[in-house]
Amino acid sequence: MTRINVGLPSARQQRFAELDQKRQGESLTDEEHQELLALIELMEQQNVERIQNLSELAKLRQVPLTTLMQDLGIRTPPAAGRYPPL
Repeated sequence: MTRINVGLPSARQQRFAELDQKRQGESLTDEEHQELLALIELMEQQNVERIQNLSELAKLRQVPLTTLMQDLGIRTPPAAGRYPPL
């Protein structure tokens, strides 16, 4: 369960929010754009690992992944368009 609940440290979450806000305001520098891309990649990798860990737990409990997620109160993530094109 610990591996399932891993997320970005709060400082990185805050930095992501700052950069995303600048992106929406179209005021990102090239360096900030690269930083934002790196944070998005890190978040996507963590999501992949989370789903892998959830799948492993579902197999251990012998329940479908969707059932496990419902039981744990985990909602499915938004559609692939969560991060608008950069």
